[in-house]
Amino acid sequence: MPEMPIGSGGFMNPEVIVESFGLQPGMKVADFGAGAGYFTILIAKRVGENGVVTALDIMESALETVRAKASASGLKNLQTTRADLEVVGGSALPDNSQNVVLLANILFQSPKKVEIVKEAKRVLVPGGLVIVIDWKKEANGGLGPPAELKIDKQELMSMLEKEGLIFVNDIDAGSFHFGFIFKK
Repeated sequence: MPEMPIGSGGFMNPEVIVESFGLQPGMKVADFGAGAGYFTILIAKRVGENGVVTALDIMESALETVRAKASASGLKNLQTTRADLEVVGGSALPDNSQNVVLLANILFQSPKKVEIVKEAKRVLVPGGLVIVIDWKKEANGGLGPPAELKIDKQELMSMLEKEGLIFVNDIDAGSFHFGFIFKK
C-alpha cells in the first residue's frame, strides 16, 4: 500500500504501523481523534467482527468520513462518537472498557495533553495499551505543524509515566513521526 498523508502533510504507512500494535480478534479499541480514519478502518479489520472500534473526534465531519469509509468497507464493528477528549469522562466510554487506545496525531493539537492521557488511561482495562504516534520535533524539512506545537518525545514519555503508565516499546512510525506503546 502506498504511504498515505496523515495530519498536516507528513507521510507514514498506516498498514505497516498497525502491524506493530499487536491487535487480536475481539479486542475493543478506541481511536482518540480519529480524523479521517486512516488507522480506524485498518484497526476495525484487524479486530474482526467480534471486536469493536470506537472512533472519537470533536469534528462531526471527520466522523462522517469514518462512517462512509466503514460502510464502503462493509465494516459493522465500528462506531463513531463525537467527543471532547480534553475533559476526563469526555469520551463517554465506560471505565476499564478498552484493550487499546490510539492517540495518533492528536496530542500536538491540544494544550490539554495530560487530560487526554488521563481519559485514555481511565477507559483502558488493566494491562491495556495506549499507543502514541505524533510529529517528531526535530527537522522535518518544514512538514507538519509549526515547531512550537510539536512535542518532545521524552517529555511526552515522562508525562505518561507520571500518569502511572508503563513503557512497553517504541514503534517505527516513519520519518516524520515517533511512536511508542505504554501499558496501564
